[in-house]
Amino acid sequence: MSLALSAADWLTLFTHFASLSLLAVGGAITTAPDMHRFLVTDQQWLTEAQFTSSIAIAQAAPGPNVLFVALMGWNVGLNAAGGTLNSAWAWALALMGVVLAMTAILLPSSVLTYSATRWAHRNRERRAVRAFKQGLAPIVIALLIATGWLLTAAHPHAATDGPLWLLTLVSTLLVWRTKIHLLWLIGAGAVLGGMGWV
Repeated sequence: MSLALSAADWLTLFTHFASLSLLAVGGAITTAPDMHRFLVTDQQWLTEAQFTSSIAIAQAAPGPNVLFVALMGWNVGLNAAGGTLNSAWAWALALMGVVLAMTAILLPSSVLTYSATRWAHRNRERRAVRAFKQGLAPIVIALLIATGWLLTAAHPHAATDGPLWLLTLVSTLLVWRTKIHLLWLIGAGAVLGGMGWV
């Protein structure tokens, strides 16, 4: 994929990710549906495959799950360079995409979290503070369900794939009811996928 991004486009990427940073209650992954709308549908800076691969690779890799934002920024920069890393300019654009995306997604929420946490700690006995904390739980769950729905919709036969739904249900129950580490479930899903069962 080849793009021609202007300075205004890079600024648009930065400001959009910065605004999403303030909405990332429960982590950056909860904003994936809007990132998809912005990057794939509206701007067409990423392909569907680049978007889903960025999330899948970041989730499988050790480290924080926010790394998918870096991969999306990398792919936007790479696409702006013509799709290949065959020059110093291509590397520069890809790295600029990483820096812009990560700075935008981390800086506003970090400043807000630091400030709000200090205030909430000082006022932790107020009823409004306790109610706010309890009210955020359903919002985080709904945003995670929306992200899961978006990733499922990318599967070409999701509606008729019974084994995939069974695996999803079993994984959900195991996460909810046991202390099995998520990497074991991801590994089991990879093995079942590699064997062609899901």
